[in-house]
Amino acid sequence: MQHLHRQLDALSTREAYSLSPSSPSTAHLHAGNLHAYLQKMLYKRRSEMNPLWNAILIAGLDAKDEPYLASVDLLGTTFTSPTLATGFGAHLAQPILRRRVPDEKAAREVSREEAVELVKECMKVLFYRDARSMDEYSIAVVTKDGGVELKEKEKLEGQSWAFADRIKG
Repeated sequence: MQHLHRQLDALSTREAYSLSPSSPSTAHLHAGNLHAYLQKMLYKRRSEMNPLWNAILIAGLDAKDEPYLASVDLLGTTFTSPTLATGFGAHLAQPILRRRVPDEKAAREVSREEAVELVKECMKVLFYRDARSMDEYSIAVVTKDGGVELKEKEKLEGQSWAFADRIKG
């Protein structure tokens, strides 16, 4: 991840210096470009038999200021979808997300509050399916206006493994 961070910082710097003073201050680098860049980087590393062992989700806005969500893995395999998850969430949270957001049209109808509640429901399911997990998580909301709003150390309300010591049998 540190290597990816350095590469993306360098890309951002190159992009900032390539903008001419007479051009608008908006950067040309958007989520779609970032997705293509990461896909090519991970595919190249895989082809050299030196993969970066990461699964990455890219969220943001595309060139038309439309929501963009995509995935790229260590093999350079890539796709977009209205809902995505990695790791354990790809197995347990994706069915919950797809039930509420089956396609792009449904994704446009989901409010921010509904989306946050849906993620909280997924986190609760993931917490109860993995006894080693913690009840804290971070949640990020990507907006057209403010960029990224990150809330760290969110807690699952009323969730605890305290009931486990009372189970007999």
